[in-house]
Amino acid sequence: MADQSKNTPAIFELNNGTMQVKISNYGATITSLSVPDKNGKLADVVLGFDSVDPYVKGLAPYFGCIVGRVANRIKEGKFSLNGVNYSLPINKPPNSLHGGNKGFDKKIWDVAEHKKDGDKPFITFKYHSADGEEGYPGAVSVTATYTLTSATTMRLDMEAVPESKDTPISLAQHTYWNLAGEILPVKGTPFDFTEEKRIAKLSEGTSSRVLNLWTNVPGMQFYTGNYVNGVVGKGNAIYEKHVGVCLETQGFPNAINQSNFPSVVVKAGEKYQHTMLFEFSA
Repeated sequence: MADQSKNTPAIFELNNGTMQVKISNYGATITSLSVPDKNGKLADVVLGFDSVDPYVKGLAPYFGCIVGRVANRIKEGKFSLNGVNYSLPINKPPNSLHGGNKGFDKKIWDVAEHKKDGDKPFITFKYHSADGEEGYPGAVSVTATYTLTSATTMRLDMEAVPESKDTPISLAQHTYWNLAGEILPVKGTPFDFTEEKRIAKLSEGTSSRVLNLWTNVPGMQFYTGNYVNGVVGKGNAIYEKHVGVCLETQGFPNAINQSNFPSVVVKAGEKYQHTMLFEFSA
């Protein structure tokens, strides 16, 4: 299917008989993820659109995509690295957010490999980020592989290798979860969010769905959809504030300018590795 991916936004499926995931080569975006509730009833638990068009038209507030080269905010879009000052686009004044005006979420990735079903279905996307793209130094080769590792578990492996220059890299997977599988949140909030060491857990009362998230990176942005405002999503559902929540594992915000934060600089030739394990149960 790799030939289909060249410059054409499309949606690809992974299905292991228990869970079904749809992922687009546009932004390596999870557009749909269906898992069973306590009664075995499948429902889609992510916010998004029914087709790839609204994503391409820029109607998604980062629904389901991989953001980069650097997730979250860089203060005033400025940083200095190896004695050179860099200026990034200010796309969320007064800061630069999620890689700039046209970050990884707005690029068509190549589909390198795709195994749709059977045991451990997976899809591997590749993207080559040019030197100077959105103001960042050096070219970077990026790979993202989504794998259904067991009946109700999905793994995402993100890797990035700077080719010639050191550069900041901090990728994040920006899916908005609503474990109720409902269009509108139930009265009050169905989300009981607890944070433990290296673990994030979401649970929802009505469906009894639980999501445990495991990662190897130091930070996590918990985002409750404050900027979602009247977006027309799947099945013409209207998404308002707080209809879904994001668990964006990543380096710390503005780490490039904070010497006391874990460094997000990856040296030329070295490899950035970021793994996430989404473990569903009911």
